[in-house]
Amino acid sequence: MAELVQRYLDHILAEHTEVADGALADYIPELAAVDPEGFALSLTMADGYTYESGDAACEFTIQSISKPFTYALALDQIGCAAVDAAIGVEPSGEAFNEISVDSATKMPKNPMINAGAIAAVSLIPASSPDARFALIRDFYSDFVGRRLELDDEVYRSEKATGSRNRAIGYMLQSFGVLDDDPDEVLDVYYRQCSLRVTATDLATMGATLARGGVHPRLGRVTTATVIKRTLSVMVTCGMYDAAGDWVSAVGLPAKSGVGGGIVAVLPGQLGIGVYSPRLDRNGSSVRGVRVCRSLSEQLGLHFLTVRRDSLATLRNVYEPQERVRVYEVHGDLLFSGAEQVVRIVEGECDLFDVAVLDVSRVDDIDEAARSMLAALGTQLRASGRQGFLVDPDAAVIRADNDQGAGRFSGVDDALAAAREWTRDRSL
Repeated sequence: MAELVQRYLDHILAEHTEVADGALADYIPELAAVDPEGFALSLTMADGYTYESGDAACEFTIQSISKPFTYALALDQIGCAAVDAAIGVEPSGEAFNEISVDSATKMPKNPMINAGAIAAVSLIPASSPDARFALIRDFYSDFVGRRLELDDEVYRSEKATGSRNRAIGYMLQSFGVLDDDPDEVLDVYYRQCSLRVTATDLATMGATLARGGVHPRLGRVTTATVIKRTLSVMVTCGMYDAAGDWVSAVGLPAKSGVGGGIVAVLPGQLGIGVYSPRLDRNGSSVRGVRVCRSLSEQLGLHFLTVRRDSLATLRNVYEPQERVRVYEVHGDLLFSGAEQVVRIVEGECDLFDVAVLDVSRVDDIDEAARSMLAALGTQLRASGRQGFLVDPDAAVIRADNDQGAGRFSGVDDALAAAREWTRDRSL
Protein backbone atom coordinates (compact mmCIF):
# COMPACT_ATOMS: atom_id res chain seq x y z
CA MET A 1 0.00 0.00 0.00
CA ALA A 2 2.99 2.33 0.34
CA GLU A 3 2.88 2.22 -3.45
CA LEU A 4 -0.04 4.67 -3.26
CA VAL A 5 2.37 7.34 -2.01
CA GLN A 6 5.04 6.15 -4.43
CA ARG A 7 2.61 6.68 -7.30
CA TYR A 8 1.97 10.25 -6.14
CA LEU A 9 5.69 11.02 -6.15
CA ASP A 10 6.36 9.32 -9.50
CA HIS A 11 3.45 11.23 -11.01
CA ILE A 12 4.66 14.57 -9.67
CA LEU A 13 8.20 13.93 -10.95
CA ALA A 14 6.84 12.92 -14.36
CA GLU A 15 4.79 16.14 -14.55
CA HIS A 16 7.98 18.17 -14.67
CA THR A 17 10.45 15.86 -16.44
CA GLU A 18 10.16 17.69 -19.76
CA VAL A 19 10.87 21.13 -18.23
CA ALA A 20 14.18 22.34 -19.68
CA ASP A 21 14.17 25.94 -18.43
CA GLY A 22 17.12 27.37 -16.56
CA ALA A 23 20.89 26.94 -16.86
CA LEU A 24 23.75 25.21 -15.07
CA ALA A 25 25.91 27.18 -12.63
CA ASP A 26 28.60 27.88 -15.21
CA TYR A 27 30.55 30.32 -13.03
CA ILE A 28 31.88 27.24 -11.21
CA PRO A 29 33.49 25.15 -14.00
CA GLU A 30 32.89 21.76 -12.38
CA LEU A 31 29.18 22.50 -11.88
CA ALA A 32 28.89 23.48 -15.54
CA ALA A 33 29.98 19.95 -16.47
CA VAL A 34 27.22 17.99 -14.69
CA ASP A 35 24.44 16.14 -16.52
CA PRO A 36 21.63 18.71 -16.86
CA GLU A 37 18.98 15.96 -17.04
CA GLY A 38 19.55 14.62 -13.52
CA PHE A 39 16.24 14.62 -11.64
CA ALA A 40 15.32 13.12 -8.27
CA LEU A 41 12.74 13.41 -5.51
CA SER A 42 12.90 11.83 -2.06
CA LEU A 43 10.48 12.07 0.85
CA THR A 44 11.44 10.98 4.38
CA MET A 45 8.68 10.64 6.95
CA ALA A 46 9.15 11.49 10.63
CA ASP A 47 9.64 7.81 11.47
CA GLY A 48 12.45 7.49 8.91
CA TYR A 49 10.53 5.71 6.15
CA THR A 50 11.76 7.05 2.79
CA TYR A 51 10.19 7.20 -0.65
CA GLU A 52 12.43 7.74 -3.68
CA SER A 53 11.70 8.67 -7.29
CA GLY A 54 14.07 9.32 -10.18
CA ASP A 55 17.86 9.55 -9.75
CA ALA A 56 17.70 9.39 -5.95
CA ALA A 57 21.16 7.80 -5.63
CA CYS A 58 22.86 10.45 -7.81
CA GLU A 59 25.43 12.44 -5.80
CA PHE A 60 25.88 16.19 -6.19
CA THR A 61 27.47 18.88 -4.06
CA ILE A 62 25.44 20.40 -1.24
CA GLN A 63 26.49 24.00 -1.99
CA SER A 64 24.28 26.62 -0.25
CA ILE A 65 22.06 23.98 1.34
CA SER A 66 24.96 23.75 3.78
CA LYS A 67 24.20 27.23 5.11
CA PRO A 68 21.36 26.47 7.56
CA PHE A 69 23.29 23.53 8.97
CA THR A 70 26.46 25.52 9.68
CA TYR A 71 24.25 28.22 11.19
CA ALA A 72 22.63 25.54 13.38
CA LEU A 73 26.07 24.27 14.42
CA ALA A 74 27.14 27.79 15.39
CA LEU A 75 23.96 28.18 17.48
CA ASP A 76 24.61 24.78 19.05
CA GLN A 77 28.25 25.50 19.88
CA ILE A 78 28.29 29.13 21.06
CA GLY A 79 24.63 30.02 21.69
CA CYS A 80 22.08 32.38 20.22
CA ALA A 81 23.38 35.61 21.74
CA ALA A 82 26.89 35.17 20.34
CA VAL A 83 25.61 34.27 16.88
CA ASP A 84 23.16 37.20 16.87
CA ALA A 85 26.05 39.51 17.66
CA ALA A 86 27.64 38.58 14.33
CA ILE A 87 24.79 37.70 11.93
CA GLY A 88 21.32 39.19 11.45
CA VAL A 89 18.11 37.37 10.58
CA GLU A 90 16.42 39.76 8.15
CA PRO A 91 15.78 39.05 4.43
CA SER A 92 18.38 40.91 2.37
CA GLY A 93 16.42 41.83 -0.76
CA GLU A 94 19.69 41.32 -2.63
CA ALA A 95 21.40 38.56 -4.61
CA PHE A 96 22.83 35.73 -2.50
CA ASN A 97 26.41 36.71 -3.38
CA GLU A 98 26.04 40.47 -2.95
CA ILE A 99 29.11 42.19 -1.48
CA SER A 100 27.26 44.05 1.26
CA VAL A 101 26.33 44.17 4.93
CA ASP A 102 23.51 45.82 6.87
CA SER A 103 24.04 49.57 6.61
CA ALA A 104 23.35 50.15 10.32
CA THR A 105 24.91 47.13 12.06
CA LYS A 106 27.68 46.39 9.50
CA MET A 107 26.81 42.69 9.93
CA PRO A 108 25.63 40.21 7.31
CA LYS A 109 21.86 40.48 6.98
CA ASN A 110 21.16 36.77 7.42
CA PRO A 111 22.98 33.41 7.42
CA MET A 112 21.43 32.18 4.15
CA ILE A 113 23.37 34.58 1.89
CA ASN A 114 27.10 34.15 1.28
CA ALA A 115 28.18 36.93 3.64
CA GLY A 116 26.22 35.42 6.53
CA ALA A 117 27.30 31.87 5.69
CA ILE A 118 30.98 32.85 5.66
CA ALA A 119 30.52 34.58 9.01
CA ALA A 120 28.81 31.46 10.38
CA VAL A 121 31.82 29.34 9.41
CA SER A 122 34.10 31.71 11.36
CA LEU A 123 31.95 31.22 14.48
CA ILE A 124 32.53 27.47 14.70
CA PRO A 125 35.04 27.09 17.56
CA ALA A 126 38.11 25.11 16.50
CA SER A 127 41.89 25.25 16.75
CA SER A 128 42.54 25.07 13.00
CA PRO A 129 40.73 25.19 9.64
CA ASP A 130 40.93 21.38 9.38
CA ALA A 131 39.42 20.96 12.85
CA ARG A 132 36.67 23.44 11.97
CA PHE A 133 35.83 21.57 8.77
CA ALA A 134 35.82 18.27 10.67
CA LEU A 135 33.23 19.64 13.11
CA ILE A 136 31.07 20.86 10.23
CA ARG A 137 31.30 17.62 8.27
CA ASP A 138 30.54 15.50 11.34
CA PHE A 139 27.49 17.67 12.13
CA TYR A 140 26.11 17.35 8.59
CA SER A 141 26.83 13.62 8.62
CA ASP A 142 24.86 13.22 11.85
CA PHE A 143 21.84 14.82 10.14
CA VAL A 144 22.19 12.38 7.22
CA GLY A 145 23.14 9.24 9.13
CA ARG A 146 26.27 8.50 7.07
CA ARG A 147 29.68 10.11 6.60
CA LEU A 148 29.63 12.68 3.82
CA GLU A 149 32.62 12.85 1.47
CA LEU A 150 34.31 15.84 -0.14
CA ASP A 151 34.20 16.33 -3.90
CA ASP A 152 37.79 17.48 -4.30
CA GLU A 153 37.39 18.61 -7.90
CA VAL A 154 34.42 20.87 -7.11
CA TYR A 155 36.25 22.23 -4.04
CA ARG A 156 39.29 23.18 -6.12
CA SER A 157 37.08 24.63 -8.84
CA GLU A 158 35.20 26.82 -6.36
CA LYS A 159 38.39 27.94 -4.66
CA ALA A 160 39.99 28.89 -7.99
CA THR A 161 36.99 30.97 -9.09
CA GLY A 162 35.97 32.42 -5.71
CA SER A 163 37.05 36.03 -6.16
CA ARG A 164 33.65 37.39 -5.18
CA ASN A 165 33.59 35.37 -1.97
CA ARG A 166 37.12 36.55 -1.18
CA ALA A 167 35.87 40.12 -1.55
CA ILE A 168 33.05 39.32 0.88
CA GLY A 169 35.48 37.72 3.33
CA TYR A 170 37.81 40.71 3.42
CA MET A 171 34.87 43.09 3.65
CA LEU A 172 33.65 41.20 6.72
CA GLN A 173 37.13 41.36 8.25
CA SER A 174 37.23 45.13 7.68
CA PHE A 175 33.99 45.51 9.66
CA GLY A 176 35.22 43.33 12.52
CA VAL A 177 32.87 40.43 11.76
CA LEU A 178 35.71 37.97 11.08
CA ASP A 179 38.46 37.56 13.67
CA ASP A 180 40.25 34.80 11.74
CA ASP A 181 42.19 34.93 8.48
CA PRO A 182 39.54 35.37 5.73
CA ASP A 183 41.34 32.98 3.38
CA GLU A 184 41.33 30.23 6.00
CA VAL A 185 37.63 30.79 6.72
CA LEU A 186 36.84 30.76 3.01
CA ASP A 187 38.77 27.53 2.50
CA VAL A 188 36.49 25.83 5.02
CA TYR A 189 33.45 27.43 3.38
CA TYR A 190 34.42 26.05 -0.04
CA ARG A 191 34.93 22.62 1.49
CA GLN A 192 31.55 22.58 3.25
CA CYS A 193 29.84 23.55 -0.02
CA SER A 194 31.65 20.70 -1.81
CA LEU A 195 30.38 17.83 0.32
CA ARG A 196 28.50 15.23 -1.75
CA VAL A 197 24.88 14.37 -0.97
CA THR A 198 21.90 12.70 -2.66
CA ALA A 199 18.25 13.72 -2.77
CA THR A 200 17.61 11.06 -0.12
CA ASP A 201 20.34 12.54 2.09
CA LEU A 202 18.61 15.93 1.85
CA ALA A 203 15.23 14.38 2.68
CA THR A 204 16.74 12.75 5.77
CA MET A 205 18.37 16.01 6.81
CA GLY A 206 14.96 17.65 6.36
CA ALA A 207 13.27 14.97 8.45
CA THR A 208 15.83 15.52 11.23
CA LEU A 209 14.99 19.23 11.15
CA ALA A 210 11.28 18.32 11.13
CA ARG A 211 11.78 16.24 14.30
CA GLY A 212 13.37 19.11 16.20
CA GLY A 213 16.95 17.90 15.75
CA VAL A 214 16.35 14.18 16.29
CA HIS A 215 17.47 11.83 13.50
CA PRO A 216 14.68 9.34 12.73
CA ARG A 217 16.94 6.34 13.42
CA LEU A 218 20.02 7.56 15.27
CA GLY A 219 18.71 9.99 17.87
CA ARG A 220 19.35 13.58 18.84
CA VAL A 221 21.77 15.72 16.83
CA THR A 222 21.04 19.15 18.32
CA THR A 223 18.45 20.91 20.46
CA ALA A 224 14.89 21.88 19.58
CA THR A 225 15.77 25.52 20.34
CA VAL A 226 18.50 25.49 17.68
CA ILE A 227 16.13 23.93 15.14
CA LYS A 228 13.36 26.44 15.88
CA ARG A 229 15.70 29.35 15.09
CA THR A 230 17.15 27.62 12.02
CA LEU A 231 13.75 26.81 10.51
CA SER A 232 12.53 30.34 11.19
CA VAL A 233 15.37 31.82 9.15
CA MET A 234 14.86 29.22 6.41
CA VAL A 235 11.23 30.35 6.09
CA THR A 236 12.11 34.02 5.63
CA CYS A 237 15.47 33.84 3.85
CA GLY A 238 16.12 30.32 2.55
CA MET A 239 14.92 30.89 -1.02
CA TYR A 240 16.62 34.27 -1.49
CA ASP A 241 14.65 36.86 -3.46
CA ALA A 242 11.85 34.36 -4.09
CA ALA A 243 11.22 33.79 -0.36
CA GLY A 244 7.86 35.61 -0.33
CA ASP A 245 6.49 33.73 -3.30
CA TRP A 246 7.82 30.47 -1.89
CA VAL A 247 6.19 30.92 1.52
CA SER A 248 2.82 31.87 0.06
CA ALA A 249 2.73 29.17 -2.64
CA VAL A 250 4.71 26.29 -1.09
CA GLY A 251 4.72 27.10 2.61
CA LEU A 252 7.70 24.98 3.73
CA PRO A 253 10.95 26.08 5.38
CA ALA A 254 13.51 25.39 2.65
CA LYS A 255 16.99 26.00 1.30
CA SER A 256 18.25 25.73 -2.26
CA GLY A 257 21.78 25.36 -3.61
CA VAL A 258 23.45 26.07 -6.94
CA GLY A 259 24.35 22.39 -7.17
CA GLY A 260 20.66 21.83 -8.03
CA GLY A 261 19.40 20.57 -4.70
CA ILE A 262 16.55 21.77 -2.50
CA VAL A 263 15.76 20.66 1.04
CA ALA A 264 12.29 21.42 2.41
CA VAL A 265 10.72 20.69 5.79
CA LEU A 266 7.21 20.15 7.09
CA PRO A 267 7.80 20.55 10.85
CA GLY A 268 6.81 17.52 12.88
CA GLN A 269 6.10 15.42 9.82
CA LEU A 270 8.58 15.03 6.96
CA GLY A 271 11.57 16.19 4.95
CA ILE A 272 11.84 16.60 1.17
CA GLY A 273 14.95 16.38 -1.01
CA VAL A 274 14.89 17.36 -4.69
CA TYR A 275 17.66 17.44 -7.29
CA SER A 276 17.72 19.01 -10.75
CA PRO A 277 20.73 21.14 -11.72
CA ARG A 278 19.25 23.74 -14.09
CA LEU A 279 18.83 26.96 -12.10
CA ASP A 280 16.58 30.01 -12.25
CA ARG A 281 17.85 33.58 -11.95
CA ASN A 282 17.80 33.33 -8.13
CA GLY A 283 20.10 30.29 -8.11
CA SER A 284 17.40 27.71 -7.29
CA SER A 285 16.56 24.56 -9.25
CA VAL A 286 13.79 25.29 -11.79
CA ARG A 287 12.30 21.81 -11.72
CA GLY A 288 12.98 21.51 -7.99
CA VAL A 289 10.90 24.58 -7.22
CA ARG A 290 8.07 23.30 -9.43
CA VAL A 291 8.14 19.86 -7.81
CA CYS A 292 7.95 21.36 -4.32
CA ARG A 293 5.04 23.54 -5.38
CA SER A 294 3.21 20.50 -6.78
CA LEU A 295 3.91 18.48 -3.63
CA SER A 296 2.54 21.26 -1.46
CA GLU A 297 -0.58 21.74 -3.59
CA GLN A 298 -1.41 18.08 -4.27
CA LEU A 299 -0.53 16.67 -0.84
CA GLY A 300 -1.60 19.65 1.28
CA LEU A 301 1.84 20.25 2.79
CA HIS A 302 1.73 24.02 3.39
CA PHE A 303 2.76 24.42 7.02
CA LEU A 304 -0.21 26.71 7.73
CA THR A 305 -2.55 23.92 6.61
CA VAL A 306 -1.37 21.60 9.36
CA ARG A 307 -3.69 21.77 12.33
CA ARG A 308 -2.77 18.77 14.47
CA ASP A 309 0.14 16.40 14.77
CA SER A 310 -0.49 13.64 12.24
CA LEU A 311 1.46 11.14 14.35
CA ALA A 312 -1.61 10.91 16.61
CA THR A 313 -3.83 9.83 13.69
CA LEU A 314 -4.29 6.20 14.75
CA ARG A 315 -6.41 6.14 17.90
CA ASN A 316 -6.70 2.37 18.28
CA VAL A 317 -6.11 -0.93 16.48
CA TYR A 318 -7.91 -4.08 17.64
CA GLU A 319 -9.10 -7.50 16.45
CA PRO A 320 -12.79 -8.07 17.35
CA GLN A 321 -12.90 -11.40 15.53
CA GLU A 322 -10.39 -13.78 14.02
CA ARG A 323 -8.53 -12.38 10.98
CA VAL A 324 -10.42 -9.07 11.15
CA ARG A 325 -8.64 -5.90 12.29
CA VAL A 326 -10.20 -2.52 12.99
CA TYR A 327 -8.16 0.68 12.56
CA GLU A 328 -9.67 3.71 14.33
CA VAL A 329 -8.56 7.09 12.99
CA HIS A 330 -9.19 10.44 14.67
CA GLY A 331 -8.35 14.13 14.50
CA ASP A 332 -7.42 16.01 11.33
CA LEU A 333 -6.28 13.65 8.61
CA LEU A 334 -3.72 15.12 6.21
CA PHE A 335 -1.21 13.54 3.85
CA SER A 336 1.37 12.39 6.39
CA GLY A 337 -1.30 10.92 8.67
CA ALA A 338 -2.90 9.03 5.78
CA GLU A 339 0.54 7.81 4.70
CA GLN A 340 1.10 6.44 8.19
CA VAL A 341 -2.25 4.63 8.23
CA VAL A 342 -1.74 3.13 4.77
CA ARG A 343 1.79 1.97 5.60
CA ILE A 344 0.73 0.40 8.92
CA VAL A 345 -2.08 -1.50 7.21
CA GLU A 346 0.42 -2.71 4.61
CA GLY A 347 2.84 -3.86 7.31
CA GLU A 348 0.10 -5.86 9.06
CA CYS A 349 -1.43 -7.38 5.92
CA ASP A 350 -0.48 -10.92 6.93
CA LEU A 351 -2.47 -10.57 10.17
CA PHE A 352 -5.94 -10.12 8.64
CA ASP A 353 -8.30 -11.12 5.87
CA VAL A 354 -10.50 -8.05 6.42
CA ALA A 355 -9.42 -4.56 7.48
CA VAL A 356 -12.05 -2.14 8.79
CA LEU A 357 -11.02 1.51 8.66
CA ASP A 358 -13.11 3.59 11.08
CA VAL A 359 -12.97 7.32 10.20
CA SER A 360 -16.06 8.28 12.19
CA ARG A 361 -13.91 10.35 14.60
CA VAL A 362 -12.04 12.26 11.90
CA ASP A 363 -12.64 16.02 12.20
CA ASP A 364 -11.21 17.14 8.87
CA ILE A 365 -9.59 15.45 5.88
CA ASP A 366 -7.74 16.87 2.89
CA GLU A 367 -7.92 15.70 -0.72
CA ALA A 368 -4.63 13.80 -0.69
CA ALA A 369 -5.64 11.79 2.38
CA ARG A 370 -9.12 11.18 0.94
CA SER A 371 -7.69 9.78 -2.30
CA MET A 372 -5.22 7.52 -0.50
CA LEU A 373 -7.81 6.03 1.85
CA ALA A 374 -10.37 5.61 -0.91
CA ALA A 375 -7.76 3.62 -2.89
CA LEU A 376 -6.88 1.43 0.08
CA GLY A 377 -9.81 -0.97 -0.51
CA THR A 378 -8.73 -1.50 -4.12
CA GLN A 379 -5.20 -2.32 -3.00
CA LEU A 380 -6.47 -4.78 -0.39
CA ARG A 381 -8.68 -6.58 -2.88
CA ALA A 382 -5.78 -6.86 -5.30
CA SER A 383 -3.86 -8.75 -2.60
CA GLY A 384 -6.77 -11.14 -1.89
CA ARG A 385 -8.09 -9.30 1.15
CA GLN A 386 -11.07 -7.04 1.80
CA GLY A 387 -11.37 -3.52 3.13
CA PHE A 388 -14.46 -1.89 4.64
CA LEU A 389 -14.86 1.76 5.59
CA VAL A 390 -16.84 3.09 8.55
CA ASP A 391 -17.61 6.55 7.22
CA PRO A 392 -21.02 7.77 8.48
CA ASP A 393 -20.47 11.35 7.28
CA ALA A 394 -19.13 10.33 3.85
CA ALA A 395 -15.85 12.12 4.61
CA VAL A 396 -13.77 9.75 2.46
CA ILE A 397 -16.30 8.36 -0.04
CA ARG A 398 -19.34 10.41 -1.02
CA ALA A 399 -22.71 8.76 -0.55
CA ASP A 400 -23.37 8.81 -4.31
CA ASN A 401 -19.98 7.33 -5.21
CA ASP A 402 -19.99 3.92 -6.86
CA GLN A 403 -17.50 2.73 -4.26
CA GLY A 404 -20.14 3.30 -1.60
CA ALA A 405 -20.88 -0.44 -1.33
CA GLY A 406 -17.87 -0.77 0.98
CA ARG A 407 -18.93 2.13 3.19
CA PHE A 408 -20.83 1.64 6.47
CA SER A 409 -22.34 3.95 9.05
CA GLY A 410 -21.11 1.96 12.05
CA VAL A 411 -18.49 -0.60 13.10
CA ASP A 412 -21.10 -3.27 13.89
CA ASP A 413 -22.45 -3.16 10.34
CA ALA A 414 -18.93 -3.40 8.94
CA LEU A 415 -18.12 -6.38 11.18
CA ALA A 416 -21.31 -8.14 10.08
CA ALA A 417 -20.23 -7.64 6.45
CA ALA A 418 -16.78 -8.95 7.35
CA ARG A 419 -18.27 -12.14 8.81
CA GLU A 420 -20.39 -12.66 5.70
CA TRP A 421 -17.44 -12.02 3.37
CA THR A 422 -15.26 -14.47 5.35
CA ARG A 423 -18.01 -17.12 5.30
CA ASP A 424 -18.57 -16.76 1.54
CA ARG A 425 -14.83 -16.96 0.95
CA SER A 426 -14.59 -20.27 2.80
CA LEU A 427 -17.42 -21.95 0.84
